[in-house]
Amino acid sequence: MALPDALLRYICGIVLLIASVNALKFDLTAVPQRDGKKERCIRNFVAKETLVVVTAIVSGSKGDGQVVNMRIKDTVGNEYGRPRDVAGEQRTVFTSHADAAFDVCFENILVGALKDFKPGRVNNPVRHIELDIDIGADAKDWSAIQATEKLRPVEMELRRVEEMIQEVVTEMDYLRAREQKLRDTNESTNTRVKWFGIGTTSLLVALWVWQIMYLRAYFRSKHLI
Repeated sequence: MALPDALLRYICGIVLLIASVNALKFDLTAVPQRDGKKERCIRNFVAKETLVVVTAIVSGSKGDGQVVNMRIKDTVGNEYGRPRDVAGEQRTVFTSHADAAFDVCFENILVGALKDFKPGRVNNPVRHIELDIDIGADAKDWSAIQATEKLRPVEMELRRVEEMIQEVVTEMDYLRAREQKLRDTNESTNTRVKWFGIGTTSLLVALWVWQIMYLRAYFRSKHLI
């Protein structure tokens, strides 16, 4: 069955958007270790059993008085890597264990002769970091796949796009299931609130009737009515 044109345009738009994403670049200022742990984290979401490649290119060199540490951990407690004293290119490959967001965190610590440096000056020591996160089809080495399976460039590109579209469809199915779960929770909450309202109203009506009957009996006993 052919997909509707609107859905095809939507899927192609997402694929093009994913393909056009560039690496994230930022500067990480070094701080003394005595100032406590100061991390900068980048968060992304990944589905379960999905291949992820995290590539970080850190400027500087080891022994220059700055130590850049990385930490990759998801929100449910799974840890995928903790590279220490990173300089140059650092690549971490892992397969996700759960449908959850994961954080790639960096910290830059002053050591050696620079450990007594006071941040806030004009020439704060910094490391420039370029971070690239590839997920799913983007994380695969398509050049190696093309050479192994002897695919033509067009076939390789079509296969890559096919896997990316499949990932989009899987993501849409996940969002649909999550929306269904949230709707069920919302309906259950509405039902509970409705019965709570009915119970509260019934109790107030019963209390009102009892109060009228009590006051009537009291006034009659005093011969006021």
